[in-house]
Amino acid sequence: MRKFFSKFYNFCSSWTGTVIIVLFIIFFIAQAFVIPSGSMKNTLLVGDYLFVKKFSYGIPTPHIPFVEIAVLPDSDGDGHLIASDGPKRGDIVVFRYPKDPKIHYVKRNFATEFDEVVFAPGAMYLRPSGGDDEIDKEFKDADIVILGGKRFIKEPYKMSGIHYDNNTDKDNYGGLKADTFTIAGMVDFAMSEVMIPELPKIANLNFNAYYFKVPQNEYFMVGDNRENSSDSRFWGSVPYKYIVGTPWFVYLSYDENYKIRWDRIGRLTSSLEEMAK
Repeated sequence: MRKFFSKFYNFCSSWTGTVIIVLFIIFFIAQAFVIPSGSMKNTLLVGDYLFVKKFSYGIPTPHIPFVEIAVLPDSDGDGHLIASDGPKRGDIVVFRYPKDPKIHYVKRNFATEFDEVVFAPGAMYLRPSGGDDEIDKEFKDADIVILGGKRFIKEPYKMSGIHYDNNTDKDNYGGLKADTFTIAGMVDFAMSEVMIPELPKIANLNFNAYYFKVPQNEYFMVGDNRENSSDSRFWGSVPYKYIVGTPWFVYLSYDENYKIRWDRIGRLTSSLEEMAK
């Protein structure tokens, strides 16, 4: 046994051993990731460098970093060597952008398969796939509203980092100026236009909300910075095969002036959610 550990130590100390160990960690355990945009502000900030826990939702098929070339075959097409349960509602998830899988995104999982999602100015609503029974069991203290004659949960996730811009002018909707809502009508948008009688009408529009039902084995990802996020509202839900993992902890963070944010270094994602304002 002592001889074995001696050989193992010598192997780990060699260049070959070091490279193999580093690649093993990157492929199967953790990989560095940087927050490139403000879509998850104020939970995750631009300039946060963090490790992604890659075994949270199974073991994704390993890719060579930067060039993103798969090093093992994806025999069953689910993007994972070992499949597992996918993200839960409310999880922060790192995934491959469905329109360009070489690019990684980070968003919050708003809805899972067969859930219904409604997006209106200044608010998002969820009807879980289990319907009223699931609402009564899992969302007892939630803000329940009626939309289209069915019960929905208004803003089911109460993390303090989730927000809409509140420094814009008020509009004739009576709420926040609907920047993302308005932009949606001018670009490709994954959600369908609907008129929901329980919501106020919007001047000059024949709809007042957007609707989406999540396909099987897919996830509806939305940024915490709701008015400044390119997410599933625009380009659709994310199949399980593109799920990579969940942010683990921050190992470096600095602001736009390259000032280190010491209070964020070493913090787990759950801790960052609690300190977000």
